[in-house]
Amino acid sequence: MQESSVDSSGTRFTPLVVVELASDTAEETIAWLLSRIRDLQNNGGSELLVEQMGSGVGAEEEKENPNMFLVGASWQRMLVGAEEIGLFKEYNDGSMRGFTCANKHNFKDFKGDGDSFLSMAECQYIIKHELDTLRAKDETHVPGHTSAKLYPGKSIVRRLQSKGILIQIFPLHEKEELKRLTFSWYNKVKLSLQPLDEIRHYYGEGQALYFGFLEYFTFALVPMALIGVPYYLFDWEDYDKYVIFAAFNLVWCTVILELWKRCSASLAYRWGTLSRKKAFEEPRPGFHGVLGFNPVTGREEPLYPNAKRQLRVWLVSLPFVLLCLYLSMYIMMIYFQMEGWALTVNDEDPTFWTGVLVFIPSIIYAVVIEIMNIIYRYAAEFLTEWENHRLESSHQNHLILKVLVFNFFNCFASLFYIAFVMQDMLLLRQSLATLLITSQILNQFMEAFLPYWLQRRRNKKMIRKVQKRKNMEDKQLPLTEQVRLEADMSVYLGTFDDYLELFLLFGYVSLFSCVYPLAAVLVVLNNITEVYSDAFKMCRVFKRPFSDPAANIGVWQLAFEAMSVIAVVTNCALIGMSPQVKAYFQESEQQLIIWTVAIEHGLLAFKFILTFLIPDVPKHIQINLARLEFESLEALKRKRELHGGKCWKPRSSARPSSEEERRSYRY
Repeated sequence: MQESSVDSSGTRFTPLVVVELASDTAEETIAWLLSRIRDLQNNGGSELLVEQMGSGVGAEEEKENPNMFLVGASWQRMLVGAEEIGLFKEYNDGSMRGFTCANKHNFKDFKGDGDSFLSMAECQYIIKHELDTLRAKDETHVPGHTSAKLYPGKSIVRRLQSKGILIQIFPLHEKEELKRLTFSWYNKVKLSLQPLDEIRHYYGEGQALYFGFLEYFTFALVPMALIGVPYYLFDWEDYDKYVIFAAFNLVWCTVILELWKRCSASLAYRWGTLSRKKAFEEPRPGFHGVLGFNPVTGREEPLYPNAKRQLRVWLVSLPFVLLCLYLSMYIMMIYFQMEGWALTVNDEDPTFWTGVLVFIPSIIYAVVIEIMNIIYRYAAEFLTEWENHRLESSHQNHLILKVLVFNFFNCFASLFYIAFVMQDMLLLRQSLATLLITSQILNQFMEAFLPYWLQRRRNKKMIRKVQKRKNMEDKQLPLTEQVRLEADMSVYLGTFDDYLELFLLFGYVSLFSCVYPLAAVLVVLNNITEVYSDAFKMCRVFKRPFSDPAANIGVWQLAFEAMSVIAVVTNCALIGMSPQVKAYFQESEQQLIIWTVAIEHGLLAFKFILTFLIPDVPKHIQINLARLEFESLEALKRKRELHGGKCWKPRSSARPSSEEERRSYRY
């Protein structure tokens, strides 16, 4: 059980979220922020419970930040928050419905006061939502910080973050629950499915869907691996017999993505996020512009001309990406020169060492690719931030597009060149194997060994702190230690890098595995270790992330589907280049090209037909969702009849004041 804390009013509560302010924050600012957090909702507050964390004995000598606050809420407030965010829970009839306080006793597992009805992750998400929606009323600036301007409707938390007053907000781990999850997840080696429901219960739907997709992708690779091993062993010396495997590749990469959409829809329905309405997106903390009025909300906020943003995208970001692609191509040509030199040396004097030398250019090139991807990632993040997108979703989409284009070109351009320009299948197999193995070794080092080493080092540092204090009395010491330890942990930056790695692995398998059938085997082995390394990082290395109520894997689904379309074109081209197919068109190469293009177009058409034939949502879930929509409409009709057919009109938004001259502001 999590230790309890006491609010200034004397109310005991379970601390769920930590808010850390800068150590030099003015007392006036702290008092104002705490009063707004504690104030009633009717007065514009969050109606949450908050307590300043005890610094602990010896904190001054260790220069620990005293401005750390534990935030929680009463159970009644949690239930109201669950209704506000549109949380879906299981109803007594087994369906998933939006939670309402008026109907709370009709929900499954709601017993007594409902103090165990919501998971800890859901409670933490509710608190984060309430803090994010805390808005300024009539303040013109943050008390104690005259440079931090405010205006009616301004998000207080976002303003404090952009000004560096609020350092971080993070949810606390629940030690006993984390132990149980750790034991069932990665503490023992087992041949069983991941505990997705437990992961979702502790970390939220976004994380659970990632691990669900990782598990699904691993199982989907098993048929490719089972076919690939004997295919590789029996055709080791004949690199051209890949037509059958390429044909299987075409069907495989289409079917697994369509079935995944059904699988993710089933998971999202079971978890109550499939039909959950997305909350209205607020501007990003880093968004800046000239102060104006939002035509939708009527609130004052920074406005930035879309034309100016588009100019930055097309005249700066796009040329920069093209320049990086040119640089990548230039390095690729250097790699081919090194490869040609190594092959020449081996042909002139074939020895063991010259045989090893043949693989050195590919290894160096694989390492250079990883380094270039990392450097480009920082440049892409800087450019996307400079483009000044208003919404976080738009910001993420532009960042993902930049990173995907460069990573795809950087990782696969050399393979396309070898396959379709040099038409050297032996070199293609060798290059693919070297790139895949080297990248996996580097990723495992970065994702498994390095986090483990950092965690061991952090634990030793924490043990030294505890030993200094073990003879001192402090009732809050255990909770204080936990908060301080988690505050120093690395910030979890989301599933971006994890999905990117799976995207590239999917590309290696779907594009060229017909030439190197062991690619699927290597990716399966990588994914198995990936499950354990990612689980370890989530539980031991990173701060606990806030729950993300996702219904699918988002824009990554489109990225994988785009890769599958490219895979169809690539595999058709490889089939057309094979000696077996060329033998049928010895007299006319033009006919070969026409037939290859025609078959490729036919397969693409079949792929899109298959997309329509396989519903994204299973039939029984569609029926349940339609029934709930019908019941909602019927309930709305009855409510209108009770009010005499009158509809309630929404309040007109308050007119924003125009007393200040318009200036530039940053969220």
